[in-house]
Amino acid sequence: MVYELYYWPGIQGRGEFVRLALEEGGAPYVDVALVPEEEGGGVAALQGLLGDESLAQPPFAPPFLRAGRQLIGQTANILLFLGDRLDLAPRDAAGRRWAHQLQLTIADFIVEIHDSHHPLGGDLYYEEQKPEARRRSKQFREDRLPKFLGYFERVLKSNAAGRGRRMVGTRVSHVDLSMAQVVAGLRYAFPSASRKALRGCPGLRALYDDVFSRPRVRRYAASGRRLPFNNDDIFRRYPELDG
Repeated sequence: MVYELYYWPGIQGRGEFVRLALEEGGAPYVDVALVPEEEGGGVAALQGLLGDESLAQPPFAPPFLRAGRQLIGQTANILLFLGDRLDLAPRDAAGRRWAHQLQLTIADFIVEIHDSHHPLGGDLYYEEQKPEARRRSKQFREDRLPKFLGYFERVLKSNAAGRGRRMVGTRVSHVDLSMAQVVAGLRYAFPSASRKALRGCPGLRALYDDVFSRPRVRRYAASGRRLPFNNDDIFRRYPELDG
């Protein structure tokens, strides 16, 4: 099967968590955001599906994945689907539920990261909410960032089967890939605060190094298809918000 991934062009965003799973799983896929609009890709293809009233199960927002006749939305839900098919999740039902729970917690974390620079809403420019962003990011740096990272570090340490090297189970999973992407994004957006918070998280630092040194992920990162972080994305670097 050749999958089709739909996401906004020009940013990694939530689509990157799906891309990393597809790349590590060695799955053939079309990244529709990279296809020119005149060839049926880009924003036009994305909006065409979002506005298609004939769909019985329409997606609310990207990313979404076309897998044969299925159109699957929500990042964690897509990864739940791909985890089984790409051998990126535990084989037992309890293990898959635990992996999905962790993926949903990562999704919660991503919302808080985004809201550190857009606390009043995504419809306003950053410049329209700078005072609120300063206040929100201070609370994020001092409370939420260490709390989330501390939790994920504890999860790593508690996974005896993975010897502290895997979030769940014994093999690399979609949760490991997503956690490494979060660390990468935090290092971009909050270089100072994340460096401080990650000092007490040696497991997460090692996980990041392991994931981005894996052959398929490394080739993807060097291919030019992995877009750089930028300030139109979830992870944004505003020095004034880094403390």
